[in-house]
Amino acid sequence: MTTLDLSQDVSLLTAALIDIESVSGNEKAVADAVEAALRGLAHLEVLRDGDAIVARTDLGRPERVILAGHLDTVPLPRTPGSKGTVPSRWEGELLYGRGATDMKGGVAVQLALAAAAERPSRDLTFVFYDHEEVEAAKSGLGRLVRNHPELLEGDFAVLLEPTDGTVEGGCNGTMRFEATTTGRAAHSARAWMGENAIHAVSELLGRLAAYEPATVRVDGLDYRESLNAVKISGGTAGNVIPDRTVVEINYRFAPDKTPDEAEAHVRELLAGYELVRTDAAAGARPGLNHPAAASFVAAVGAEPKPKYGWTDVARFSELGIPAVNFGPGDALLAHSDDEHVSAAAVRACLKAFLAWLA
Repeated sequence: MTTLDLSQDVSLLTAALIDIESVSGNEKAVADAVEAALRGLAHLEVLRDGDAIVARTDLGRPERVILAGHLDTVPLPRTPGSKGTVPSRWEGELLYGRGATDMKGGVAVQLALAAAAERPSRDLTFVFYDHEEVEAAKSGLGRLVRNHPELLEGDFAVLLEPTDGTVEGGCNGTMRFEATTTGRAAHSARAWMGENAIHAVSELLGRLAAYEPATVRVDGLDYRESLNAVKISGGTAGNVIPDRTVVEINYRFAPDKTPDEAEAHVRELLAGYELVRTDAAAGARPGLNHPAAASFVAAVGAEPKPKYGWTDVARFSELGIPAVNFGPGDALLAHSDDEHVSAAAVRACLKAFLAWLA
């Protein structure tokens, strides 16, 4: 088992974590290393559930903050020569490897904080969890909510997803639909005997193309929405008029709406089409008016931004806990073949937390 040195420079700790391959479903080795490192810290209570670990201080502080991050990564790049793979590699002050930004840099900051902050100004709960990069039903954080809800009680939460060192409040919600058009099959040489289901989606696609997504201000942050066709399938053979076509549609909606309200909006826009909602996840309001959030933003010192993509801050929001995203690295590099993070970014993130918790 790999031994993690939590006292070393946090950028080197990031490299050590990257070197433990942990594609979703294969988190055991990194979870073992994280658990062993945390159990060596006498000031923390540690619990493990599957490949998720919770470590907590119990100092009787009037406020408890949750710092959360996932241990898994997306699959390794398939392109030969890709830098964003395992093991990690350094090029000057840039650290390349799968998970460098999403999100082993953030996990390294969590671990370094767990070791350094023995007497923080707030009680801390560190959450490390599995299966974030796959379907929500497998989420290790969701499993912790079900199995150990008492360990996830807190006043404020920070998810250390990559935000390039800027606080990103809340997140958009997301949902998917399937829109189906039907026709009548016929031989393509006698097309007039059938009805083309693929041609029938042209008006639907026209509505989506013409749609102007809103920008919605929520608690002082502007959330940009989007509504797009993301997948289309139909047809059976090159000589058959298709009798069925399915268009998959993704709606990213601002956190001022519930999933039901967002669904009603899409159904109104696409009235006349058969729509089936296949997936939905609520967004999260920024929560920046909470005193802990305000003090954290002040400590970071940069103007907060909205989070357009969905993240697990929404799970904390469902628990009634205000939550923000803040971590090292550029989110645009996540999952890329050259995924990387700078040593300076990881160090700056740790420094911001230490200043806030001093």
